[in-house]
Amino acid sequence: MESSSRGPPRVKNKQASEIQISAEQLLREAVDRQETAVQAPTQRFADLEELHEYQGRKRKEFEDYVRRNRINMNNWMRYAAWELEQKEFRRARSIFERALDVDPTSVVLWIRYIEAEMKTRNINHARNLLDRAVTILPRIDKLWYKYVYMEEMLGNVPGTRQVFERWMSWEPDENAWSAYIKMEIRYREFDRARAIFERFTVVHPEPKNWIKWSRFEEENGTADTVRDVFGLAVETLGDDFMDEKLFMAYARFESKLKEYERARAIYKYALDRMPRSQSMNLHKAYTTFEKQFGDSTGVEDVVLAKRRVQYEELVKENPKNYDAWFDYARLEETSRDMGRIQDVYERAIAQIPPSQEKRHWRRYIYLWIFYALWAEMDNNDVERARQIYQECLKLIPHKKFTFAKVWLLKAQFEVRQLQIQTARKTLGQAIGMCPKDKLFKGYIEIEKSLFEFSRCRTLYEKLIEFNPSNCQAWIDFSVLETSLADIDRARAVFALAVEQEQLDMPELLWKAYIDFEESEGEYDNARALYERLLEKTDHPKVWISYAHFEINIPDPDAPEDETEEDAPISNETKVRARSIFERAYNIFKEKDLSEERVALLNAWKSFEQMYGSEEEQDKVEKMMPRRRRRKRVADDGQEEEYFDYVFPADDQREAGLSKLLAMAQKWKEGQNGDA
Repeated sequence: MESSSRGPPRVKNKQASEIQISAEQLLREAVDRQETAVQAPTQRFADLEELHEYQGRKRKEFEDYVRRNRINMNNWMRYAAWELEQKEFRRARSIFERALDVDPTSVVLWIRYIEAEMKTRNINHARNLLDRAVTILPRIDKLWYKYVYMEEMLGNVPGTRQVFERWMSWEPDENAWSAYIKMEIRYREFDRARAIFERFTVVHPEPKNWIKWSRFEEENGTADTVRDVFGLAVETLGDDFMDEKLFMAYARFESKLKEYERARAIYKYALDRMPRSQSMNLHKAYTTFEKQFGDSTGVEDVVLAKRRVQYEELVKENPKNYDAWFDYARLEETSRDMGRIQDVYERAIAQIPPSQEKRHWRRYIYLWIFYALWAEMDNNDVERARQIYQECLKLIPHKKFTFAKVWLLKAQFEVRQLQIQTARKTLGQAIGMCPKDKLFKGYIEIEKSLFEFSRCRTLYEKLIEFNPSNCQAWIDFSVLETSLADIDRARAVFALAVEQEQLDMPELLWKAYIDFEESEGEYDNARALYERLLEKTDHPKVWISYAHFEINIPDPDAPEDETEEDAPISNETKVRARSIFERAYNIFKEKDLSEERVALLNAWKSFEQMYGSEEEQDKVEKMMPRRRRRKRVADDGQEEEYFDYVFPADDQREAGLSKLLAMAQKWKEGQNGDA
């Protein structure tokens, strides 16, 4: 049944009360005011003939105005208003029509024409004019508002609804739809209003309009209908047009109903899908919600969700930002959500470096390593971890470069699973495909932990064969033999090592060889090694170490109950050490090596201060040089200052030579004088 059959319902607010005033009463009052206004000019004239003469002159003036400037609608409207004052309604209507022929798009003209018909109670004329106006100007909302207002004032609700439907077919702005909905709400036609909302959100699917619909359902519907509206809104808008205000309104509604789990799920759903830049207020609202209704776990979830969005934006902006993937994976590991963790790692390892340069792969390869360790240690998925290692090794271009760490971690993983043969096979494949010192060393460490010393010997031999210049490998090999109490084999390893033509750190190897002989008590062998080493180099550190070695040799005649620290230093030992210092000093002096002489004298001075007599100390003190500042020409042609050392012995020799030259010069001058 239509609402018009039972009349408009009683409403409480002031606006609705004014609408219920009778249209005939309003029109009657307007006509009375117009008659009162018209009486004034009529009373000024004595008879009708004079009035007609006056009206004729005014009409001629108005006609002249509109003829001179037909475009100016103000002249037409003043002309029509004057005719209305004279109660010449037909003439006024004719003027309006003539004006519309000139400019049918003048909205003000249409409004004046329509209002004139309404004031004169010509409702059908006004309705026809409004129909013509909205047909010609369907995009002018003011005309539609005038039309629906007049129909509703007349109590013609079905007619008002018809006008609204015609209007809505043009898909006007939001205010027009809101006016239609409010009209239906005033007459409590909630089903009609709901249908209009559904059409409204199709034409204008902005989030705020969905929120308006939800508020309507909240006031006039049920909780289920509100949820249906929000669900339809989320489905319609999709991920591309999500708005944080929609989800905040949805969550607040659920919070009012004390459906906290629903509200929490809504917040999480939105935060997982919206970018950080568009969900700042949503994060704040979620944090406030958890502080008010949640526990510590909920607050942590808020922080996780907030940081998750940040990392998603980072990896979306630059998928090759491996540091961001590391942080993202660690974040998910704190959440203990195995599905999320695995998803992040899978997405991360899919970002393969664009070039086959090792520097681009260094950070990327750690994603595989962390993934495998997580799968083994945290997820307890051994097969998955083995698969990760295998896929990683397949991906690395071993012909150009490799990563020993991955091979070793794979082997150590197999050892932890008690798959020893698989571990050996893995490292054997690595050494055969891309041998590296680090691979050999890691393989040897595994065999040592398994007490497979024969395999360790074989691996050391392979390593030395692969890289004979690796001094550390020679030393470690000898240490292994020493720990196995095979001294002859250890000595043979050292002897073979020092005979190599190229060594990366020969000083380290020689020191280890000498320390080995010293630890075995073979002091003659150690002394012979020092002599061999001095044939290769004259470095002052070697001479100083040689002298300290002689000091540290224990006295064979000392009592057995004395410790090495308490045993006194014999004079014979001091003489041997002092002779080494003297030999080194003379060699450096002959070769004019000032810096080396200074370093040696400082060590010699310290030695004499600890073990020597006052005479020996004075002797060394007199040999100490003094430093002087000198100038020289640099490579760029400019003079520069430097420090030089002047030794007393050299100074005396120079002084003697200078004195001899002076005497020779004097003798030569005397010979010339006698001549």
